[in-house]
Amino acid sequence: MTSTENLSADSDAPRYVRLSIELIAEITDEAALKAAALAQVEADEYLDDDERVQSAEAIEVDPSGSLAHFIDPVALLGDVPGIELTQATWESAQVAFDPEEDSFEFEVE
Repeated sequence: MTSTENLSADSDAPRYVRLSIELIAEITDEAALKAAALAQVEADEYLDDDERVQSAEAIEVDPSGSLAHFIDPVALLGDVPGIELTQATWESAQVAFDPEEDSFEFEVE
């Protein structure tokens, strides 16, 4: 964990923090991931019909995009006292990755 700004605890003004997290997940069962993502899209009460169709099509085209349907920043920060989620964006993309390599840099394919 790193901090690049010195935030004063005495300030009453809201303080915003950008939290960047990078993860690599291995797809071990593409069919199971796609099926679960499609079920997640179907059950999502916040998607309208057009968004639901677009999401389902994207899942069929690129299984790496399926993972994004399981990311819930509200659940990640929802129980943290003194925090209100202001904005969130995320994406998933295939990367070139060698688990044997010690020095890995995120390179999107």
